[in-house]
Amino acid sequence: MLQRVQTIWLFSATAAIFSLFLFPYLQIYNLNGSFRALKVTGIEESIGGQIVQTESFLALTIATVILGLIPFITIFLFKNRRLQIKLCYLSIISILGFSFWLVQTAKQALGNITLQSENYGLGVILPSLSVFFMVLALRGIRKDEKIIKSADRLR
Repeated sequence: MLQRVQTIWLFSATAAIFSLFLFPYLQIYNLNGSFRALKVTGIEESIGGQIVQTESFLALTIATVILGLIPFITIFLFKNRRLQIKLCYLSIISILGFSFWLVQTAKQALGNITLQSENYGLGVILPSLSVFFMVLALRGIRKDEKIIKSADRLR
């Protein structure tokens, strides 16, 4: 059944991951008025008043799409709750690894720049938000599993 609450949580996790394409996870403003923004698609810089993508992260982009599709596909596996639970755990572990990859990419791209709190963009909290939604979906799937098991005992 697609009317379950975990459908909302899984869809929210998908939306949070795909929002990484819209929001940068790091932004560095220079004294001369230019800025650099790190997104999952690459590094965007302002050059001569124009925003230009100077470097592309193809592997990170592909990983983001795959990571966003896992919770979305999990929504439609509602008849196989055990597989849903396994995919939720896989997704959580993948998101944590993906977050580590984002940090390593930022370290490589920025070098020795010291980051401050104003440098972090909205994209920094989106993977954590997605993990939170996945945990809520797991809770809902487990509740359904308990209900089904108790109904089976009564038969």
